Amino acid sequence: MGSSVYTKTGDQGTTGLYTGERVKKSSLRVEAYGTIDELQAFLGLARAYAKNVRVQAELLDIERSLWTLMADIASLNQAPQITDQQVKHLEKVIDRFDAKLEPIAEFILPGENKSSAYLHVARTVTRRAERDLWRVLDEGESVHDSNLRYLNRLSDLCFILSRVEEEIGEE
Repeated sequence: MGSSVYTKTGDQGTTGLYTGERVKKSSLRVEAYGTIDELQAFLGLARAYAKNVRVQAELLDIERSLWTLMADIASLNQAPQITDQQVKHLEKVIDRFDAKLEPIAEFILPGENKSSAYLHVARTVTRRAERDLWRVLDEGESVHDSNLRYLNRLSDLCFILSRVEEEIGEE
């Protein structure tokens, strides 16, 4: 007999952080990592429809990193696992893909293909996650600077990857 999916520990409106503390499910911290969970799901959809194998590989890498980011946000008084090294990695990926794209001449409307459209949704969810995390900080709780920078770069990368899917496609 395996373990049960339900624990019943959250039935009273609280949840456990990764580091063991109990907090309200309505807390801004829980909202922030819940938004990142939503983001991860949209990135999975984008990856499922992506035509470009390099985009697929980057999205898989990002999806895995988001588990670490959620753990960072769900942990109190711990050193960040998403560090400036991961932020710099996103910058390099952005630069590498951006170099293959034409300059933008007009506003881009989402919807050229499914992968690109999901990447645009992921971009907006990433921006919301970043705003959620800033609200945690504004309430006086600790937030790792590297987590904020990671989300900021990730939204830029989602935009670039959406353009790759639209303009370059299979590679």
